[in-house]
Order: sequence, then structure tokens, then C-alpha cells
Amino acid sequence: MERLNESVQPEKADGVTTAITATGPIDDEARPDVFSSTVQEILFVAVATMAIAMSSLVSGAVTVITAQVQNDLGMTTAELTWLSGSSSLAAGSFLLFFGRLADLFGRKTLFLGSMVLFAVFSLAAGFSKTPLQLDILNGVMGLMSAASVPPGQGMLANIYQRPSKRKNRVFACFSAGNPMGFVFGSVFSGIATQLFNWRASYFLLAIIYVVVVAIAILSVPVDHTPKTTLSVQAIKQFDVVGTLLTIAGIGMFSGALSLGSDAPQGWKTPYVLVLLILGALFILGFIIWEKWYTYPLVPMSIWGDRDFSLVIAILLLGFLAFPIMSFWVALFMQKIKGYSPLMVAVHMLPMAIGGILVNIVAGLVMHRVSNSLLMAIGAVAYVGAFLLMGLQHSASSYWAFIFPGLLLAVVGADFEFCVANMYVMSSLPPAQQSIAGGILQTVTKLCVTIGMGISTAIYDAVVSRGLAEGGYFAGDPIEPYSATFLYCAGIAALGIPLCAFLRIGSQGNTGVKEGLDHDGRSKESVVEEKGRAEV
Repeated sequence: MERLNESVQPEKADGVTTAITATGPIDDEARPDVFSSTVQEILFVAVATMAIAMSSLVSGAVTVITAQVQNDLGMTTAELTWLSGSSSLAAGSFLLFFGRLADLFGRKTLFLGSMVLFAVFSLAAGFSKTPLQLDILNGVMGLMSAASVPPGQGMLANIYQRPSKRKNRVFACFSAGNPMGFVFGSVFSGIATQLFNWRASYFLLAIIYVVVVAIAILSVPVDHTPKTTLSVQAIKQFDVVGTLLTIAGIGMFSGALSLGSDAPQGWKTPYVLVLLILGALFILGFIIWEKWYTYPLVPMSIWGDRDFSLVIAILLLGFLAFPIMSFWVALFMQKIKGYSPLMVAVHMLPMAIGGILVNIVAGLVMHRVSNSLLMAIGAVAYVGAFLLMGLQHSASSYWAFIFPGLLLAVVGADFEFCVANMYVMSSLPPAQQSIAGGILQTVTKLCVTIGMGISTAIYDAVVSRGLAEGGYFAGDPIEPYSATFLYCAGIAALGIPLCAFLRIGSQGNTGVKEGLDHDGRSKESVVEEKGRAEV
């Protein structure tokens, strides 16, 4: 659609909002000028998608090799869950920090460098000899994924500034990287492990990202983002205290949850109580610090947008469950069903196929239907998926429970993440969009760590109690796994009533957000919804 370029998203400088104006006809659906060809555009979007998939690829790869790694390295259940938890903790804790780094010093260098280092540490993880080494290297890989996401998302947001169908398709593809990375990580890891051993999964990740870096060098456009020179004032904008409070708070709190059941005195063990209390205090300290500090990782003003707050809350509840279910269902297949890594990957394959289809649908309908409805569909799909998982028996049919459960789970993950991603990229001006992306990614990554801690505590509690002698799960070894699935259903169900308060229409029509009014509701610089007059 060709129309006059009357306004674009405002930029903020020293608290003053200035609108960038220009005249002349533009075509919102045309290929951006920064790309010399459609092939370059497609390759760049694919590389950016691989950036957001980085952390979830690790989590997915770990999921199908848990039994082999546990047997080979002699890991406890807590150490096993931290294979995934350490990566998510590092990724979530540093995303906002790297978002600030990307906005200050440029995105392209950070984007490429993080992928190179990810490949290096993936290779190193394949040579791990102890549980501690593997947990630490998984954490470093999560750190590299944190460095790649904000610049990738920031470059996309800067290139595709105006709402359009083309932007919808691009961000639907980009959003798919997070949930689909987990699924494809599971599949590829299963194949590599079946052919060789669990170490081959990490070697495969290294090879994949060497190829991705090569493609990125050829396809990533020149970064024209204004860069800040290194100075005392620039250094102050790095919220080091906020970053450390996040790591300490989430790490201690999640660690206490995962260690509680295995501790000598259970939850009464002194170090468990200390970790739990200190973790909660550090999280509270982070919130207070962010309100006070001049250059916070999370600008508190953004929470004045009610829809943004609701979207993040609903997404948070979903991601406290979705990756958790995937981890435990894969472990159930290995431990109870006795499936090989390859068979686990095959049985998880419906998530990959279904996820691709759901993301295509999301990209096609986001500008046509209410996105509040899509969020509600996602929340209901989550609950249905987790209930199917939680109510099955060990001898139940895969096709009756796990298969439909996997399909419904990706409907929930992909719909919610696509809507949230598109909305977040409209809530802040271009100069801060890497930070906006960091907020979204931080929520999804840290939720994995917290969710793994909670579910591990539930699993260990049921195991220590012993199998039920009567009732629905009498004598069934699936009971501790079902307990984690039912936790997932309960936590995801909390998002359903929140959807009723969302006021997000279709996204991807004309118009951009300008700011917030006194009620915290979004203003629009031009007409957004169908049925209103177009400029």
C-alpha cells in the first residue's frame, strides 16, 4: 500500500520526544532499501531467527540426552535440570544488559561476535568430563545467546519500522525461533545422539552456527545505528548492579527450589532456606533499584501501558509451563518408556511440524483478527495440552494423549509469542527497541529457570513419597511426571482470565504507537484499525 510518509515512531533524547517527519510516497509492503535483493532479505531474517533460537536450541538438545548424560556423568536430578536452567538463567539475566550494549555501541558487531563464541563454547561443551563443567559451559552458551538476541531484534525493528503485512510475516518468522528452536534442537540432538553419542549434539550445534555466521557475514546489512563513544557517562548507562541483582536473585531462588528435596534435611536444611530468602530479597532489591536508578535495565514507565503489562504476564505464565512440560515429557519417554534419543526426537516431531504451520497462520491472520483473541486461544490451548499430559497413564496411547498435547502446546506458545513480540516492538521508540526485545526475551528465559526449579521440587517430592497405593495413579511410575504436567496446567490457566482485559486489536495495519496517556493506555499517531479512515 503506497501512501505519504507523514510520521514514524518518535525518538527520545534526554527525555524529549521528537517526531521524525518526511514527505514523499512510500510502499509499506516493498522490500526495505537496505537489502539489495529478496534473497539477502530472506537470509538476514533467517539468521536473526537463529539468534533468538540459540538458547532454546540448547534447551531442546539437552532434553533428549538427559538420560545418557545422567548415566555417563553420574548427575543428580538437580544437576540434570540445571543443564537447561543454567543456560536460561544466563540468557535471561544478561539480555537487558546486552540490549543496552547493542543500543550504545552498535548491533552488527555484537550480533556476529556472539554467534562465533557460541559455536566455540558449544564445541567445548562436547568435551566436558564432569557435571559442573557441562553446567557451566551451558551457562556460557546461554550468555552468548543473550548477546545475540537484542541486536538481532533491534536491527529487525529498525529495518521494518512501519506496521505492515510484510513486518507481520518477518516477525512471525523471528518469533518462531524461540519455541521452534526447542523443538528442532530436540530432533537434531536425538538424531546426532542416536548415530554417535550425546557429545555429538554439542558438536552439531557448533557446526550449525559456523554456517550461520558465514551466512550472516554475507546477509546482515550495514549498521547505521548511531553509536555512543566510550565515556564515563556511557558506562553509567550499563546497569551493572541491576544485572548482578537479577543473576543473584533468580539463581538463588531457583537453586533453592531444585535443591530442596535432595538436601539432607529437605526444605529445613539451612542453606536451602538461606538461598530461598536471599533470592527473594535480591529480586525485591532489583525492583527497588530499577525504580531509583537513572539508567535502569527496565524502564519502569513501560509498565504504564496496561496491555503491555498484561501481555508480559500472560506470556510469563505460559513460559513457566511450556518448556517445563517439554523437558519432563522427554525424560518420561526415556526413563519410563525406554525410548532411545532418536525415538524421543521422532515422538517430539509433531511440535516442529505443528509449530511451523501455526507460525504461518499467525503471520497471515495477525492483521485480520483481534490479537487479544489469539492470546486467549493460546492460553486455552496451553491448558488443554498440559491436562492431556497430566491425565495419561504409563500405558496410555501416544496418539490419544501426548500427540494432541504436543500440538496444542505449540499453538499456545506460538500464538502468544507472536502477539507479544509484535506488540513489544510497537511499545518503545526505535532507539530503545533492543531493550524492548530484551524485556520480552528476559521473561521467557528466566521463566524456564524458575519453572524448572518449581517442577523439580514437585517431582522430587512425589518420588520421595513413593508411588500411590490407590487412586488414579495407583502403582503407576508416571505419577511424579504427571504432577509436573498438572503444575503446568495450573500455572498456565492463570493466564486465561487475564486475556479478558486485553484490548489489542489486529496488528500490522497502518499506524504506530506514540506513547501513553494519563491512564496508561496507548495513543496512536495515525489510524490503526480497519474501518477507520486511512491517510
